[in-house]
Amino acid sequence: MEKVGNHIAVQVLRMELDLGEAESIVLALEKKGDILIDDFKGRRAAKANGLKPIRTVGVLLRAKKTGFISEIKPLLDNLINNKIRIAEELYNRALYLAGED
Repeated sequence: MEKVGNHIAVQVLRMELDLGEAESIVLALEKKGDILIDDFKGRRAAKANGLKPIRTVGVLLRAKKTGFISEIKPLLDNLINNKIRIAEELYNRALYLAGED
């Protein structure tokens, strides 16, 4: 597991975010990488820091596009059945983009 170097940046982000989100953003900045984050506040903070946040649905779409998975609908349904909130509009758009509508 990677450790964050800039603990001051984490503390600044902690004013609005939980520890995991704050550390993830700082680590993505330090590693100059992408960040997987679904929470609205977290995405907003990531964008404000120059990152391009990717949501879980985006990861599933990329996985289908690359052939890693054949369908996203069962996975989206499983997330919803496990109390992960996915807006109906996002759900429908994802199925459309995946060619599963």
